[in-house]
Amino acid sequence: MKNLSELLKITRLVLVVAFLVSCHSSSSSDKSVYTTQETIGAAESQPYQQNEVRAGANKMSGNTPPAKPSIESKPDMDGDLSDTEYNTEEYSDIPENPFLEATKNPLSTFSIDVDAASYSNMRRFINNHSLPAEGSVRIEEFINYFTYDYPQPKDGHPFSITTEIDKCPWNGDNMVLHIGLQGKKMDIQELPPNNLVFLLDVSGSMNNYDKLPLLKKALHLLVNEMRSNDRVAIVVYAGAAGLVLPSTSFDEKGKILEAIERLNAGGSTAGGEGIQLAYKEAQKNFIKNGNNRIILATDGDFNVGASSEAALVKMIEEKRESGVFLTVLGFGTGNYKDSKMEQLADKGNGNYAYIDNIMEAKKVLVNEIGATLFTIAKDVKLQIEFNPAKVKSYRLIGYENRMLRAEDFNDDTKDAGELGAGHSVTALYEIVPADSNTPVASVDPLKYQQTDIKPSAMETDEWLTVKFRYKAPDASTSRLIVHPVKESSKGLVSNNLPFSAAVASFGMILRDSPNKGESSYELVKRLASRAKGEDESGYRTEFIRLVEQAEALDNRK
Repeated sequence: MKNLSELLKITRLVLVVAFLVSCHSSSSSDKSVYTTQETIGAAESQPYQQNEVRAGANKMSGNTPPAKPSIESKPDMDGDLSDTEYNTEEYSDIPENPFLEATKNPLSTFSIDVDAASYSNMRRFINNHSLPAEGSVRIEEFINYFTYDYPQPKDGHPFSITTEIDKCPWNGDNMVLHIGLQGKKMDIQELPPNNLVFLLDVSGSMNNYDKLPLLKKALHLLVNEMRSNDRVAIVVYAGAAGLVLPSTSFDEKGKILEAIERLNAGGSTAGGEGIQLAYKEAQKNFIKNGNNRIILATDGDFNVGASSEAALVKMIEEKRESGVFLTVLGFGTGNYKDSKMEQLADKGNGNYAYIDNIMEAKKVLVNEIGATLFTIAKDVKLQIEFNPAKVKSYRLIGYENRMLRAEDFNDDTKDAGELGAGHSVTALYEIVPADSNTPVASVDPLKYQQTDIKPSAMETDEWLTVKFRYKAPDASTSRLIVHPVKESSKGLVSNNLPFSAAVASFGMILRDSPNKGESSYELVKRLASRAKGEDESGYRTEFIRLVEQAEALDNRK
């Protein structure tokens, strides 16, 4: 019994030791697995979180696969850079222009918009295998990405006017009005001397391949286009703003390019301070009767200093009165602040482009350098008066954030868009004819006044009258141009109207517009292919390819 008792004690001791060893082993193993799972979980959850944030914040369509996650470098508390995967892109919500009854709302007034950033941003989304965020689609910028067959001005005005009207491709009961402006084209040698300031974001968020490295390549292209009578200064901003290169003649291109190549990304983003320093440098080297312009290149992620949109916009509005204009070039993904940059360019009497690749940089900074850098008309406004005897209702396609009050058209103190040398601007209206059975939204009859259609309106063959106001770049008083559109012009169309209609239809599909009617990818491809024309630059061919890619990505019902 004693031997048995001792044997049992030994057995218990062995079992206890075995149990403790097993626990220790299991604990070590569990700890290792837990650590690995935690690391993997963090790496995998960020793309998942990114797509969820993008879907909510930017109203992404429910298509798959999601956009590739972007890796943004951000400074930690000690100032070191760490790679974090997330998405904080920002786009403004754009409620579409509704149909308006011509009897109650005979006037439609808006500012021109020469920006095309929304289109190249859409291309970036689609090339990354995702449909664009609905808020990122501004249809007028899609349309204005392309040039059209407009004549050069001949009557002393800085732009020509073209109008076409025909059946609406996505609603056969309606009509589409196409309005085109073509700015006077100028060879770079004809342009006045340039006083440029490159205002460059070199913060940590610009560390990606499609940000600062692409920006450097883009600036190389621009520098090579400049002349000996042009000058440039370089201001950078990160944690603080600084002057990297004082105003220097382009005779010293080597010195300028060397300064660009030395740039590196790191730190937070003192955008407001940088803008102030850039305007100070531009005014210090101001060229009378020259082109005085700041070129701001950034992802728009201002997070230090005067970083609220309202404060930045107010600063830009104050500085534009000095005669220094602002061009904004957007770069990158993940933290791109589209809404902020569009506002800054608009208030700075300038233009806004998104650079998604080196070919887009060449388009903006080489092929369209006159349009990008030199303004030939400012505060350009359009006002269309519709004849209610011919037009039941109408809708302006796009330009939602460029709408003006009717009274603003004759008010020369109201700011509007600028037109660059060689720039073209196009606007489309969808029109419901007066004899259409289509119902229109209306209000109760007025109690104290009535609206009667003049007998002359019934007798004329005019559908509408387009009025334009603009100022010379250094003027404070506007000039007026009046252009009627007549019944006899119906159906007399070139490739201009069907191609612009194809682009508009594509934009409405991407936005899932309630006004898209019978728009389809097939309709867009058919219209664009028939109206492609010579397409020397290849942009229209690329558009058709992007439509095909979007169709393959779109699994919305």
